[in-house]
Amino acid sequence: MANEYGSRAALKARLNIEPGDTSADTLLDSALGASSRGIERTTGRRFWLDATPVQRTYNPRGRIVRDTDGDLFLVDDIGSTTGLVVESGSGASWSAVTGYETSPDNALADGKPIMGLLRVGGTWDLATSRLRVTARFGWPSVPEDITEAALIQATRLYKRKDSPEGIIGSAEWGVRNLSRRDPDVWALIEPYTLPGF
Repeated sequence: MANEYGSRAALKARLNIEPGDTSADTLLDSALGASSRGIERTTGRRFWLDATPVQRTYNPRGRIVRDTDGDLFLVDDIGSTTGLVVESGSGASWSAVTGYETSPDNALADGKPIMGLLRVGGTWDLATSRLRVTARFGWPSVPEDITEAALIQATRLYKRKDSPEGIIGSAEWGVRNLSRRDPDVWALIEPYTLPGF
């Protein structure tokens, strides 16, 4: 298991599986992994933080928002300023960029990611073919809503083995079709969804 948004122990508790019972661990891990990756695909972002800084190269065209405060360069979520380096250039020629602020203000202090780099009163040089950012991408920590959504969805996926045709039965409610999307999962992740996803 890597970068799941819930733990196997928490999923076992929801399913009333004894902690020492390992017979379903493979299925539980698969459900947690699938629910976590599904949340990422739906929201257009990931909520785990890179362990070390990673380099990403961006074409600035279409990623710069002009504002009265200056130009805002939109980046993938950054969850830590440790190791943050911004460079402009291309090929083997890169120059460090200074004089920017992270945006939104106080994002990391509020448990949210940095989503842009602001040149206060200035502009990003569009003549530069690329901007390279080295950072720890992701979120500072996994939001509780995302963990809850992952566990709800993983529970649903685990139980899906008992309803291969998408139909589930209950003595109390009778037979019914499973809905395409769990409304609780959607309500939890919708505020985190990037525009366009």
